[in-house]
Amino acid sequence: MVKIVKKPNLKRISVILANIALASFICVFLAVAALVLYYVKSAPTLSEEALTATVSSKIYDKDNHLIADLGSEKRSNAKTSEIPQELVNAIVAIEDQRFFNHRGIDVIRIAGSFVNNLKGGRLQGGSTLDQQFIKLTYFSTSTHDQTIKRKIQEAWLSLQLERRNTKQEILTYYINKVFMANGNYGMKTAAKAYYGKELKDLSLPQLALLAGMPQAPNQYDPYTQPDAAKYRRDLVLHQMLEQKYISEEQYEAAILTPITDGLQELTNTAAYPPYMDNYLKQVIEEVEATTGYNLLTTGMDVYTNVDVDAQRQLWDIYNSNAYVQYPDDEFQVASTVVDVTNGHVIAQLGSRNQAANVSFGTNQAVETNRDFGSTMKPITDYAPALENGIFKSTAEILVDAPYNYPASTTPVYNWDRSYFGSMTLKAAIQYSRNVPAVKTLELVGLEESHKFLNSLGISYPQMLYSNAISSNTTDASSKYGASSEKMAAAYAAFANGGTYYKPQYVNKVVFSDGTTKDFAAEGKRVMTAETAYMMTDMMKSVLNYGAGLNAAIPGLPQAGKTGTSNYPNAEMETILATNEAANYSSLVVPDENFVGYTTKYAMAVWTGYTNRQTPVLDDSIPIAANVYRSMMAYLNPLDTAEDWEMPNGLYQYGAYLYLEGNYPQYTYTPASSTSSSTTETTSTTTSSSTEITPSQSSEQVQPGTTTPTAEQSSSQ
Repeated sequence: MVKIVKKPNLKRISVILANIALASFICVFLAVAALVLYYVKSAPTLSEEALTATVSSKIYDKDNHLIADLGSEKRSNAKTSEIPQELVNAIVAIEDQRFFNHRGIDVIRIAGSFVNNLKGGRLQGGSTLDQQFIKLTYFSTSTHDQTIKRKIQEAWLSLQLERRNTKQEILTYYINKVFMANGNYGMKTAAKAYYGKELKDLSLPQLALLAGMPQAPNQYDPYTQPDAAKYRRDLVLHQMLEQKYISEEQYEAAILTPITDGLQELTNTAAYPPYMDNYLKQVIEEVEATTGYNLLTTGMDVYTNVDVDAQRQLWDIYNSNAYVQYPDDEFQVASTVVDVTNGHVIAQLGSRNQAANVSFGTNQAVETNRDFGSTMKPITDYAPALENGIFKSTAEILVDAPYNYPASTTPVYNWDRSYFGSMTLKAAIQYSRNVPAVKTLELVGLEESHKFLNSLGISYPQMLYSNAISSNTTDASSKYGASSEKMAAAYAAFANGGTYYKPQYVNKVVFSDGTTKDFAAEGKRVMTAETAYMMTDMMKSVLNYGAGLNAAIPGLPQAGKTGTSNYPNAEMETILATNEAANYSSLVVPDENFVGYTTKYAMAVWTGYTNRQTPVLDDSIPIAANVYRSMMAYLNPLDTAEDWEMPNGLYQYGAYLYLEGNYPQYTYTPASSTSSSTTETTSTTTSSSTEITPSQSSEQVQPGTTTPTAEQSSSQ
């Protein structure tokens, strides 16, 4: 019997599939429409109060006391009739060239942006000026806030804004709302603050500068960032030329105008005390890095970790002669104080005699463009050597003798070009000898040392053996190298028994809608309690010798390390000639530092001149330790002072500490270096051998150049 197989009815199947596709499309469309409708109905309501309201963020200290109200500064709102046409043209040219042709959202611009992004071009946005204004008013310019819900509500409110107001009124709202740096909100306020004029009296290049600033006000600040400000201004002018708002002659004349043309000296209108400026800058940066919101343009309440009394005390130490004698008014200091139990930055100040008329300028306390010298030795060389089992006691013998950088013929010099011979690890730290430090880094290995530094928040683009005694890097980026902030946090890990906490300025943020974000302490164990205690025990001895003596406070248990940087020989000749320092036979250095800690606080201090070519002379060397001592005496009352307790995994024999199982012997055979560049004779000595004492206490540092040169000086 033949079985008949029916052919499938392709037409019927196609109809079924088409119906399914249509039904699916309708379902998706209805779902999307319902979602859009829901988002639209839950959108904020446009109101004159909201459209003209000023942004204000309140900042509180660690005890929840108000210390700043950012946004409450004096401001002047412009009327529509006061806005010159050239300013309107400049804003439209740089922000929204089809502003006068759309009704709140620009479909053509969105489509063009989409196509450009698909082609892999520079990422472009499709937001209109209306949408930017709505973000400033109701949402935020944060990328974290660019959700589908916010985009729909933003577009809806922009359409409603166009129905409610004229184009001229919308521009007026925008011009009065935007943040313009240095505590100025609104372009009329900025015009008066920067030029002492009304908007109508400003020149074309001045108006172009104002029009370009709102995208990144602090970045385009003509006072602190003149090059970036000129670039942005000239970009606005170019767009005006492209849109035929100005002629070629006007354009050429405008771009040749100095960015400083007409700028007047700023007056201080900040709604916070001057000693808070540096700290608040870091608060702003931390909030934006963590949440995506800029508190200068988005109202919120921010609860910080600052101890206002300590911050004020640090300001007094810097700016009076009651605590420290400074050589002149130009001499600079930058320091950070952290709570060792959680990484909270309780005080920070980036310079002395700060200009009161510039808000949130350079904060040298977090800059990594200066060298922390020998303060790097504990964290680069000796702690990783103990942590990796290379050294098992503080009595390990190191030989301070002629020696070359590994795989090179370049000698490592001590500051005095002399050698002390065999010495204990503890003595090598106390006297800050360079040769033992570089030898120790060779034993640890560059990769292992860098891994340890990374765990403490410090990194280099390329780890070098010269980094054994220096924080110099081959890259000027601020993410590499050391700063007072990074060094205080790193040494805090010694103080608390081995846990590194990332420095934190903020502990909580409350957004305008009432939601809260807590900033939990970010801690991780990076070394054993035994390593931390041995390092502390050895660095206690630093405060008994040389420049370290200036940091000592009788009755207060402390540990720390001194450090300086140096000029290479060729540069030194120029420095001596141009600074009339030829009579100084001792130290002439660009940077002098001290990093130390108690059981409660860690503090890192950098001192020097803003211009590195101005040297710190030998009579100014103790200043970093003096600043440290003055602040630590304030923070650590003697009646509450505590010492560290030795962990169970250690025991003490004489002046030295040993890991359990590593008993002191009458003789030691020091571990010999495998480097062919090492030129030393292994010697046998007792654990209580007499240590050679250097005759001078000052120090110099080998710069972290890619290839150290024989003419470069050394570090202690």
